[in-house]
Amino acid sequence: MSTMSSTHAPADVAVMMVEASVAKHRTRPEVLLLKAFNAGILLSFGGLLSVIMGGGSPTLTKSDPGIVKILSGFVFPVGLVMIVLQGQELLTSNMMVFPMGVWKRAVPWWSLPYNWFIVFWGNLAGSLFFAALLAKFSGVVSADPYLSYIQAAATKKAIDPTWAQIYLRGIGCNWLVCIAVWQGMTAKEVVSKIFAIWFPIWVFVACSFDHVIANMFSLPLAIMMGGELTTAEYIKKSLFASLFGNITGALFVCVPFTYFWLRDYTYGGALAQAEAGAMPSRDSPDASGSIRSRVEVKEA
Repeated sequence: MSTMSSTHAPADVAVMMVEASVAKHRTRPEVLLLKAFNAGILLSFGGLLSVIMGGGSPTLTKSDPGIVKILSGFVFPVGLVMIVLQGQELLTSNMMVFPMGVWKRAVPWWSLPYNWFIVFWGNLAGSLFFAALLAKFSGVVSADPYLSYIQAAATKKAIDPTWAQIYLRGIGCNWLVCIAVWQGMTAKEVVSKIFAIWFPIWVFVACSFDHVIANMFSLPLAIMMGGELTTAEYIKKSLFASLFGNITGALFVCVPFTYFWLRDYTYGGALAQAEAGAMPSRDSPDASGSIRSRVEVKEA
């Protein structure tokens, strides 16, 4: 009597990632933007909860900052869990998905900057919307100890560290985020997906690594709440350093994983239009189809 596995094999997950790049490539730009906007909001819910957990105990923060980081990191993953389960668009996970699709020629090269550009601005808009309306103007963190914690966090995250340090923290962050998304794809049912996603995200937050989208909530909020960080300083230093670090961290996952699991696969789909530079028709049957039936295995 055979039993069905509760997880997908790594090679199947790799193919599913390429499938995801095709689906994202075919998504209408306004839908992509709205999904990215929603993802910025959902990730900010986790960020706000993390602020409330970390800033609510100033005495404990001074006496045992390690415990506070662990507790704050523990609650943050709720944002990514909601994003993954709802199928929203997050830039940092797309940094893994699209290089895989381009490498296997499932999507044209220009689809990568096209997607990243739209999702970047959607994530930013959602994060700023949440920071302004639901965090600052709602008054939930406008008084101490939360106010002082938010202002101090900006100094620790963007003023004190060097550009190179933020870049390296960005690598560590998205390495773990991409592992979390990969593991979430591996699990076949919801509870397992939640656990698979939760722990790598817990680690990155507790270790104070830098996530470019999470910072789009926390650092602009600190600026809005009177922190020492300026907008120009945030953009020049934190935003670009964490962005490039996150891209590098994603490559540390997608490059070896594509080589491990997809080196003997050839994408055999009919994306001649896309490879020629034209967007395939979204009304065609191929627009929402799986690539699974169009993947051929080369004999080693």
